[in-house]
Amino acid sequence: MTIEDLGYNETLESYRVDNNLDSFEIGRVVAEHKDRYAVKTAEGEYDAELIGNLRFTAENRYDLPAVGDWVAFSEYDEGKALIHSIYPRKSIIERKAVGKSGRVQIIATNVDCGLIVQSVDRNFNLNRLERYLTICHSSDVEPVIVLSKIDLIPESDLQTIKDQINHRIKDTLVMAISHESEGYDQVENFIEAGKTYCLLGSSGVGKSTLLNNLSGQLHMKTGEISSSVNKGRHITSHRELIVLDNGGIIIDNPGMREVGIADTSGGLETTFELILEYAQQCRFKDCTHMHEEDCAVLQAVEDGEIDEAAYANFRKMEKEKDHFESDVAERRKKDKQFGKLIKRIQKEKKKHKY
Repeated sequence: MTIEDLGYNETLESYRVDNNLDSFEIGRVVAEHKDRYAVKTAEGEYDAELIGNLRFTAENRYDLPAVGDWVAFSEYDEGKALIHSIYPRKSIIERKAVGKSGRVQIIATNVDCGLIVQSVDRNFNLNRLERYLTICHSSDVEPVIVLSKIDLIPESDLQTIKDQINHRIKDTLVMAISHESEGYDQVENFIEAGKTYCLLGSSGVGKSTLLNNLSGQLHMKTGEISSSVNKGRHITSHRELIVLDNGGIIIDNPGMREVGIADTSGGLETTFELILEYAQQCRFKDCTHMHEEDCAVLQAVEDGEIDEAAYANFRKMEKEKDHFESDVAERRKKDKQFGKLIKRIQKEKKKHKY
């Protein structure tokens, strides 16, 4: 294996030279366990932790390593390393952190494509699919839909699902695979050497089964499919980066019960492009598309030109985005006030000292 097999490129090398990181080794974070990280190089894998300065100066989650990151590190013992710096990220797949106002959870970094896995049994949900698409679009990551467990339903039902997707979601590749082996050739041919793909989806949709079939190895144990719920019984417990034999790089991660929308940075506009096109025709520039007269979006919904369910999902996610941005603004305000308080206390202590 070479460092290029892990996705290393000329842009990263230029950054390494320009920022005088030549004296450090370079590796990619392939797993994260609380405050420790598995860092992989062409020669091997290291159990790494952050240097004190990097840990204590971190202001938020973005300042800490995540699976997919490139890092500069030094070895201090056999198989042990200290991370000194994180290289700039070309993409960050993230979601609103569960139960934490104004905070995000980083799913993976430096990803080229998101493989959104949805099983076609009772778990299939178009609204959730649009949420994953929005996360990918906001991260500037190409989304691809992988329909799994197609052996559990009749061919006619599968075609109905594909028609539903094509009606609401445009210009997105859709692939279909069975629990055993059908359809994997198409996925394998799509994956390119040196590119990073992140598996996205809820628990039990078949992400780890897909990974095991692509790699030809049992990276994640999978249970038999229950006849009562049509789900495998395993749960992936952590994120992990794996290099396939064909050179593709896969990041597997735990299933997400909640897909909270954070700062979408244009993700909603891309996912619901048709709605935004009609919005340009609204009479008022600040139209909320809820109750205004001469609202082109509402008229299109009424005329059947915009899917009513898609419109409802768009409105729900837009509210979540606005709420998240409000939480972020409030958190920043509180952090700023707390910072001022600390500075005032330090100033008072210094004054009384002399």
